[in-house]
Amino acid sequence: MAKLKKRSVAPIYAIAVVWVIFTLIHPLYRVSDYVSAILLSAVAFVVAKGIWPTVEYELPDPEPAEEVPKDEPREEPAEEASEAEEPKGEEEPTSTGDPTLDALIQEKDRAISEMRRLNDAIADETISAQIDQLEDTTSKILDHVIHHPEKQPQIRKFLIYYLPTTLKLLNTYDRMGATGVSGENIDGTMAKIETMMDTIVSSFHKQLDALFQDEAMDIASDITVMENLLVQEGLADMD
Repeated sequence: MAKLKKRSVAPIYAIAVVWVIFTLIHPLYRVSDYVSAILLSAVAFVVAKGIWPTVEYELPDPEPAEEVPKDEPREEPAEEASEAEEPKGEEEPTSTGDPTLDALIQEKDRAISEMRRLNDAIADETISAQIDQLEDTTSKILDHVIHHPEKQPQIRKFLIYYLPTTLKLLNTYDRMGATGVSGENIDGTMAKIETMMDTIVSSFHKQLDALFQDEAMDIASDITVMENLLVQEGLADMD
C-alpha cells in the first residue's frame, strides 16, 4: 500500500489574510512591526493547521499483469467510451508568492462576484448601470495595484471602508426592494441610497485617477525637459 499525504492550503491563506489586515491597520515602519506580523502569522498558521490538518490516505498496489500465452493473440483492453474522463476536483488557486497580493486578488474576485450578484438581483435600470460602472472601476483599481504593489497604501481606505460600505448599501437596497412593501423607512432608505450612488461612482473614478498621479507628474517632467532640450538644440521654437 502506498501512503500519500494531502496538505491543505488553508494555513497559507490564513497567513496572507493576517498580513493584509496587519499592513492595512498598522503600517510596517519598524522592525518590531515586522516581528509582530510574523508572530501573528505563525499563530494563524498553527490554528489553521489544526482546523485543516494534513490528510493521509493509502493507494492499493497495482495488480500484476496476467501473462498471455505466446501462441494466443493478446487481447487489447476495450477503450472506455470517450476515454471516460475522471471527475476533476476544484483547482487550487495559483499563488503569486506574495501573501499580500494573493489576498488582494481574492478580495477583487469576491467584490466583483458580489457586485454581479447584486446587479442581477436589482431590477432598477439606473442602479444596475451604476453597478456596471463600479464593477469596471473596481476591477481596474485592484488590477493596477496588483501590478504595482508599491501603491497598496494608496487604496487602504478604499479597501477598508469605501468598497465594503458600498457593497453594504447595495445589499440593503436589494433586501428592501425585495420586500415588495412601501413604507416610510423602506422608501426613505432606498431613496437615500439612490441619491448617494452618483457620488459613489464619482469617488471610485477619482480613486482610479489618483493612482496615476505619479505617472502624470513623471510624464509632465519629461515633456518639460524634452521641450527645453529641443529649443536649446534649435529643433523647436519657443512659443
